[in-house]
Amino acid sequence: MTTAPSQSPIHPPQSTIAKLSLFAADIKIAHTLFALPWAILSAFLAAKETGHPITFGKILLILICMVTARTVAMASNRLLDAKLDKENPRTARRALPSGALSPGFVTGIVIVCVAGFFASTYCFYYFYNNPWPVLLSLPVLAFIAAYPLLKRFTRLCHYYLGAALALAPVCAWLAIAGQLNWPPLIMAATVLLWTAGFDILYACQDYQSDLATGVYSVPSKLGIPRALWVSRLTHTVCAALLITLGFSSPILSTFYFIGAAIAIALLIVEHSLVKPNDLSKLNLAFFTVNGVISLLIGTLGLIDILRSR
Repeated sequence: MTTAPSQSPIHPPQSTIAKLSLFAADIKIAHTLFALPWAILSAFLAAKETGHPITFGKILLILICMVTARTVAMASNRLLDAKLDKENPRTARRALPSGALSPGFVTGIVIVCVAGFFASTYCFYYFYNNPWPVLLSLPVLAFIAAYPLLKRFTRLCHYYLGAALALAPVCAWLAIAGQLNWPPLIMAATVLLWTAGFDILYACQDYQSDLATGVYSVPSKLGIPRALWVSRLTHTVCAALLITLGFSSPILSTFYFIGAAIAIALLIVEHSLVKPNDLSKLNLAFFTVNGVISLLIGTLGLIDILRSR
């Protein structure tokens, strides 16, 4: 069994503020950025294409939904994976396996965020007469919180994670328009493959640990060199969908296609940074490149929407 190396002891924070700060760092709350631009782009595109008004209140509710939903998903991940995390040297010093936070404290955060998410979705019904967000609230939370279970029995877990993030543009479109059209579905497929591709890359660093603990992943099944090729193929289809998305809407035009071209170039750079025998630049490829891709598509797509008549 793979065990964590001996390290200096963790001193649990005493104040609630310190615990919350540690929790936010542990779940990397800033990584909400990965899915948020897609949701905002989808919301504005829905308003423009369907004629439904977009207001500050709706955008604020979408932001609250995004943060609370991701927090529920990540906190559930930490709770369900605490034992596995303790056996993996890379994750052994996370808040729960190290003892810095208690399961009860993290469970409390889950309960608060579930309530916050449900209240935010209900506001779409109460203030804007749109029942879809609240009707789908619990199924959506159940779906995104179940991700850690997938790695116990299927190597498609990477694509399930992609599907969880892909709900962001779909749900944002429904929150504004109350109906679905092709653009959010194409956007969702793009996000699914984009996420799955970089999650396969990220899983390469846990190759030895996954073999030792029986965790299912593409790298543990195929080996790192072949897993990198699966990731490349996944991102190739993602690139094709990025272009398809631009053609699916008459509103997305010059700026969006510039963003898509740069995003595809960045995907190529991302894969050039990761070698089968050198994963040292994996964090740069995962965090920096993918954060830029999300912001780029969201920002330039939004410029097209705002400048359209």
